[in-house]
Amino acid sequence: MLREWMTIVTHQQIAHQTYLLELQGEIAGLVDNPGQFVHLQISEQYFLRRPVSIADVSPIKGTITLLYKVMGEGTEALTKKGAGEKIDVVGPGGKGFPMDEINSKKALLIGGGIGIPPLYYLAKELTAKGIEVVSVLGFRSENDLFYLEEFKSLGEVHITTNDGSVGTQGFVTDALPALDTIETYFTCGPTVMLKNVKEKLDGIPGYISIEERMGCGIGACFACVLETPGGCGKGYVKVCSDGPVFRPEEVIL
Repeated sequence: MLREWMTIVTHQQIAHQTYLLELQGEIAGLVDNPGQFVHLQISEQYFLRRPVSIADVSPIKGTITLLYKVMGEGTEALTKKGAGEKIDVVGPGGKGFPMDEINSKKALLIGGGIGIPPLYYLAKELTAKGIEVVSVLGFRSENDLFYLEEFKSLGEVHITTNDGSVGTQGFVTDALPALDTIETYFTCGPTVMLKNVKEKLDGIPGYISIEERMGCGIGACFACVLETPGGCGKGYVKVCSDGPVFRPEEVIL
């Protein structure tokens, strides 16, 4: 993990309250797997760092791409920064999806809202390994859609919206494809969504990436602790350092 002042290459709005931020620096060369995150300090005024999942990496350009949603004053202030400016970044943090362990022929990716971005980098890496990818992406409405063409370029895509303005009305679990050919699933999104996916896909090997508020982002504090099942013998895990990616059976949601 490294702390550096990364340079903003691109910063633009891509959907309702959703922004794409491309940063250049040495951290880009340190990313091990999809699912890792960086911790941004927006300014001295906003002391606490904001964790943001890495949506893409370009080794050639030395850049990482972040997609974030405006959630409060801090992220609203972040939207004001432009190309050429620098931002204080710590990363890459956490343990991502273990690409070396994945040998499936067909994988199902299930993402909800701002949990979708890390799945894009994952989809790229899976297809590079020759694994067929099917994605189910959930949004609030048509105004919130992003990265559809990017996902479609990598495989089959199913869309759900809460209001039915695009795709299937409802939740991601309402638009799951036939599961008999799915060997592994990967999911990231709100906890209630992860819980439903975990129950719906019980019996299929999978990985869940958990969205959680963090304090330090390096495992020193206890702001992102989750309980584990009794059989694990761990008692608890820290999302920022033990995760954010876990096997479904490793944590209690």
